[in-house]
Amino acid sequence: MTTPPQTIAVLGGGIGGQVVATRLKERLQGRARVVIVERAPSYTFSPSLLWLMVGKRQPEAITRDYSRLLRRDVEVLHATVTGIDTEQSTIHMDASTLRYDYLVIALGAEHDPSLLPGAAEYAHHPYDLAAAGRLRDALAGFSGGRIVVSIASLPYRCPAAPYETAMLIDGYLRERGVREASTIDMYTPEPLPMPVAGPHAGYSVAAELAARSITFHARSAPTSVERQAITINGEAVPYDLAVVIPPHRPPAVIAATGLTGASGWVAVDRASLRTRAGNVYAIGDVTGIPLENGMMLPKAGVFAHGEAEVAAENIARRIEGDLREAEFDGHGTCFVEVGGGKGALARGDFFASPSPQVAFQRPGRTWHLGKVAFEQYWLRRWV
Repeated sequence: MTTPPQTIAVLGGGIGGQVVATRLKERLQGRARVVIVERAPSYTFSPSLLWLMVGKRQPEAITRDYSRLLRRDVEVLHATVTGIDTEQSTIHMDASTLRYDYLVIALGAEHDPSLLPGAAEYAHHPYDLAAAGRLRDALAGFSGGRIVVSIASLPYRCPAAPYETAMLIDGYLRERGVREASTIDMYTPEPLPMPVAGPHAGYSVAAELAARSITFHARSAPTSVERQAITINGEAVPYDLAVVIPPHRPPAVIAATGLTGASGWVAVDRASLRTRAGNVYAIGDVTGIPLENGMMLPKAGVFAHGEAEVAAENIARRIEGDLREAEFDGHGTCFVEVGGGKGALARGDFFASPSPQVAFQRPGRTWHLGKVAFEQYWLRRWV
């Protein structure tokens, strides 16, 4: 007697969603129907948005449609998820529903400038394709003055990205010959850059900022943005160009699932990536995974990828009748662009006790070229 194929739904077509869907289809073939639900018609490789911001990439070079996934026999439904019923194993979309045997939530984190008054009207950011393009145009027309780069709130996607933003802007202004007519200030609610990676990485990044005359302001959170000033710690900070990493929040549909923890993000077993619903897994930025030092696992593509591999393995094992579980180990690697064609590398064990053990490799052209190679690998291999 032939067993009917299991339906595995994957919500979100980003890094985690692409990997988990591909791995499941490669492993299970006709034993599973794998369906990605993704509202966007195309995918943007978000790590490259910082290069687009300074004119080093064009949109078409870092965007792809989902045709490659279709060729792997992964179904792609372009729809907005409006509800998740874990008791009935049903997903509600704009005008349809989908029943699943297993579900992987990979909806990511949503940035919402409206949560910081004035940010949407007066500030730029590089966190999506359209916004990065507008920032590129603003930088191209910038002839000197004060640039303020500010992190609105915690958590946010990619611990290094705001600092890369400041340093790449520095390098871009130097290329254009307007750096001496400019100042760059970096504000963050954090005590150090990338504090989850530990003091060595934090002080190393702070030193790179200082070497470029980028003034670093710790424990400084904005409360509003006006046309010519940002209010930070109660003080009006004037600017000529404001770049504000927008507030991030869980997707609205997540709140009603009953799967969230105290942080508002989806709670998972950090080893298996299972949620409290036995046939539902969650991976990537949508999760809130606490570390032993009281911080959360960073929201970064490297962790979404690693978690996707583990979630795919565990779902495949369950379908095959194997009750053993693979475990995500919390290891991750992050390239850190510093401008001038150079990059650094941070990598280590984020599940280490009592705090993450992360090594920070000094900047050089090798790590920048490594990031370029990784970009090309990803765009060729996955989507």
